Amino acid sequence: MKRSTGTRWQSAASKWAVAGAAIGMLVAGAAAAQKTELLVYTALETDQIKAYQEGFNKAYPNIDIKWVRDSTGIVTAKLLAEKANPQADVVMGLAASSLVLFDVEGMLLPYAPKNLAAIPAQYRDAKNPPAWVGMDVWGATVCFNTVEAAKQGLPKPESWKDLTKPVYKGKIVMPNPASSGTGFFDVTAWLQLWGEADGWKFMDALHENIAQYTHSGSKPCVQAGSGEFPIGISFEYRANTIKAKGGPIDLVFPKEGLGWDLEAVAIMKTTRKLDAAKQFADWCASKEANELYAANFAIVAIPGLSKPLPNIPADYEKRLVKNDFAWAAKNRDKILAEWTKRYDTKSEPKK
Repeated sequence: MKRSTGTRWQSAASKWAVAGAAIGMLVAGAAAAQKTELLVYTALETDQIKAYQEGFNKAYPNIDIKWVRDSTGIVTAKLLAEKANPQADVVMGLAASSLVLFDVEGMLLPYAPKNLAAIPAQYRDAKNPPAWVGMDVWGATVCFNTVEAAKQGLPKPESWKDLTKPVYKGKIVMPNPASSGTGFFDVTAWLQLWGEADGWKFMDALHENIAQYTHSGSKPCVQAGSGEFPIGISFEYRANTIKAKGGPIDLVFPKEGLGWDLEAVAIMKTTRKLDAAKQFADWCASKEANELYAANFAIVAIPGLSKPLPNIPADYEKRLVKNDFAWAAKNRDKILAEWTKRYDTKSEPKK
C-alpha cells in the first residue's frame, strides 16, 4: 500500500511538473509575443553595432532590433527604391546628407526625442520637431602605410593636392561616392572647397593616381593597413582602430580641410511601430547612447561627452570644411552622375 501511495504521489507530482513546465512555456511565449521587432536600416560599421544594440536593449528590453546593414550609398539607394513600399521602421547611423534627401521626398516622420534640448542646432535638423537628429561626426582621414612607403620611396603627403603628384601613381585607393558615404563627403568637400571647375580638375588629377575605387569607406584604410596599397583615403574611426591594433599606418589630415558628415537617426513616416520607433529615437539621443558613440568618434552630438581619442588631433573639429547638407542632398544625383561618367572605369566590381 505504501508503495502504491508513493507511486500515486509521484505520478501526481509528475503531472504538476509537466503542467508547470507548460505554463512556463506559455508565459515565456507570451512575453516573447509582447516584444516588438523594429527593422532598422543602418550604415554603421559592423564592429559598432553590438555595443549599441546591447545599450538599447538594456534600456528597452521589450524591443528587438533587426538590422539591415550596408554602405551609406547602398542603404540610401535601397530606401529610395522602396519609397512606394517602405520596409524600414527607423534609420540609424546614416549620413545626414541622405536623411535631408529623404525629408525632401516626404519619407520621414518629424519627432523630438526626449533629450533633444541637449543637442545643439548644428547637429540636428533645423525644423521643430526635427526630421532627423545627429549622433556623431565622421570625417576624412588618409591612411599612410609607413613601411610600404619607405620601401617604395614615397613621401608622406600633407595635403589633398599632394596626392595628385606623379610619385603616387597607382598607389592610392579611395571609396566610390555612389556606394560610400565617406566617398561622397570627400567629393562634396572638394567641390565646396574649390568650386565646381577646380574641384573636378582636382579629381581628374587624383584619378590618374587612383588604383581602385572601393565599395566601402573602410576598405581603403584596411588595404593600406595590410600593405596592399600604401595610401587609402578613408575616415578617422577605421584609421584609428587599425592603428590601435598595430597597423603600420600614420593618420594624415590634409591641411586644406576635411570632408565630413553626421551619422544620424530618423523615423520612417510609414512605420507601423511608432511607439517603439520613438523609444529607439529617444535612446539614440540620450546621454547613454552618446557616451557609446564617444568611444568611436571624436565629436558626438551632446557637448561635453566627447573625449580625446588616440591619433586624432585635439583641434579635429576646427579642421572640418564648411558643409552644406542641403546643397549636397539637392545635387546628389547630378554629382554622382558626373563622377561616374568620369571615373567609374576604376571602380571595384559591384557586389
